[in-house]
Parts: sequence; C-alpha cells; structure tokens
Amino acid sequence: MTHVEHDLRSPVWRPWLDRLGRELEVVRYDERGCGLSGSDDVPLELDTAVEELAAVVAATGAPRVALLGQSGAAGPAVAYAVRHPERVSHLVLLGGYLAGLLHRAPSPEALAFHDASLRLVELGWGRNDPAVQQFFTTRFIPDASLDEARALNEQQRLSCGAARAVQIMRARAALDVRLLAPLVRCPTLVMHAEGDQIVPVGLGQDLAAAIPGARFVTLPTRNHIPLAADPGFELFCRTVTAFVRPDGIKPALTARELELAELVAQGLDNLQIAARLGVADKTVRNALSTLYAKLQVEGRPQAVVRTRELGLGGS
Repeated sequence: MTHVEHDLRSPVWRPWLDRLGRELEVVRYDERGCGLSGSDDVPLELDTAVEELAAVVAATGAPRVALLGQSGAAGPAVAYAVRHPERVSHLVLLGGYLAGLLHRAPSPEALAFHDASLRLVELGWGRNDPAVQQFFTTRFIPDASLDEARALNEQQRLSCGAARAVQIMRARAALDVRLLAPLVRCPTLVMHAEGDQIVPVGLGQDLAAAIPGARFVTLPTRNHIPLAADPGFELFCRTVTAFVRPDGIKPALTARELELAELVAQGLDNLQIAARLGVADKTVRNALSTLYAKLQVEGRPQAVVRTRELGLGGS
C-alpha cells in the first residue's frame, strides 16, 4: 500500500531515498491499484506481482538490477530472481517470509484476528478515520515519532481504497514461495527487525535458511519499516550498500588472505585448500576464522557468496 509521490515528503520513506540514494540509484514503484498506478481486474496473485516487477525492471533499461523486496514484496522478488536469473545481480529481502498466514497452519485465534483486521479495513478505511489507520501504524512502526505515525496514516489513506486494501491483505496471506526459494542462485541478503510485530523474526530466519548461501542480519529495532532514528537504520543502509556495491567497499585483505579467499570462491573444501597452500588443516581452519570475520560472514556458504561478489573465483 504505497504512494511513490508521497514518499518524497514522508519522514518515513524520504530518509531511505536520501541515504540509499547517496551511493545507489533507487527505483520504487506502486503496485497496481496503489498510489499512482492504475487498477484492473487481474487477481492479485504471485504471477501478477512478478509481471509488474518485470515491467519496472524492463523500464529501467538496465541489463541487471539488484532487487530489494520488503515484507509482502519479498516473495515476488524471490520469484522474479528465479524466473529471470540473468536480470538479477543481488537480492535483498527485508521483513519477508516464505509463505503467508494461510500456509502456516494458523491457530483459530490467528485466523480470527486476520478476519477481524480485514473487516476493520473493509468498514473503516474509506471513512478517513485516523483511528483505523493508527491501528496498523502502531503495529508497523511502534516506535515512530508523532510526525512519522501521521505520515504512515496519511500514506495508507492515499495509497488505495478499502476494497483494494482488503484484496492486498488477502493476497499477502495466500503468498507462497517455499518451492521457489531453494532455486535462487544470486547473492542474497536477508534482513529482519529483531522485534518485528508484523512478521516475526523467525519467519525471516526461515526465509534465509531456504535460500542457498543467503546471509541473515538482524536489525536492532521493533519497527517493521526501519526509521531514520532507529539504531538499525544506518546498519541497514550501510549493509545493503556494501552488499550491492562490493567493488566499492572491499574488506582490507592481506595477500595471503586474498589467496585464501580465491580458493574459497572456487568452492574448495578445507583439505583441498590445505593441499593447495601446503599447510596443515588446522592452519586453514584458523585462517578461515580470521577471513570470515573480515568478510563479515558466518560460515562457508556465506563466504563463497561474498568472495564471488568481490570478483574472486572466476565468477
């Protein structure tokens, strides 16, 4: 439920555009029926979302792009990366999940709350009642300032009508990319607010675990949308920028570490690396621990992805 024109004056989204825009070209769009995008009668399914994304990517004219899929947009980003691997250089997922509520064996209470939320939107959205918008805003950004909360309230009102909002919520609940996630082949960064009330952090961990080599980073905030004053906001922006533009932000590696990183990027295991370097297996393990710390990764799969991002291994 977005509005790209409102983003330019929103204290919620303007900091994203300003901070990420220092070093990256940032392209946002409104899905059909929201903001400045027209509506139609096409069902809001995964294929619909991928079709929209494909149109936007094509319009950029770029041969390859890095995708940022946030919340309910994470699933379509995963699907696009699988179906169009030649067009995606990096995949960044924030506050995302593999499957919507209807595929998580929800309790009767969870389903009842979901149905009540849909009914609240259906009856209250069009009344321009701040109390209705605030119900969602306080869950999305519980630590927002008064101005930030007002801005998200206003964005909800501007983005779409009640009927479209309900359709979007139903589509999110039915989303399912569990079979697609293991097929992602591009470098992937999964980030999640540690206190997220909309999408619990465990769902983000499951998403990262399903994607080969994905790196998982938690953000120290309760806000589903990281805000400018959050301790996690700068971490989010810096991590995304470093991930998407690794050539511009390379870790300082010694000649020996660079040689080791090259072998890791080639997919060699510890014994193969030890034989190639003429050292003991224990020496390799110790050297890898130091290398992983410099690369800011937590294990071999992430290290392979990161070293290849740096142009090593012939990839």
